[in-house]
Amino acid sequence: MALPDRPVSSWFQGMDLPNRLFETGGNDYELYEEDEEFVLSVELPGFDPAEIDVTWHEGVLNVAAEHDDETRGTRRTYHRRFRFPKDVDDEEIAAEYRNGILEVRLPIYEGATARGTQIEVQT
Repeated sequence: MALPDRPVSSWFQGMDLPNRLFETGGNDYELYEEDEEFVLSVELPGFDPAEIDVTWHEGVLNVAAEHDDETRGTRRTYHRRFRFPKDVDDEEIAAEYRNGILEVRLPIYEGATARGTQIEVQT
């Protein structure tokens, strides 16, 4: 059975539906592990440091920002949550905002191993 080469309904045309269903929000952040800490860099150009809220709760880092541009009558918002696979020393988490980039450093407890369950991949 061949799949149709055009949309079933004109309602779906131009919607790029599969990409929207699985959209990840673009490449606005980078997260990696180095030297016993996680490093998260988030692109937040145009925000004032006072408009950025970074919180940590039970292994989840929450980054939120909101900016009202009164001259254009617009509001920009950003919100993303990050869960980490290793135990983080929450007393030592540090965040810095410079040149439109928010950098958060999350030290890993010494000897911490990855949490979770190994999932077998079927063939």
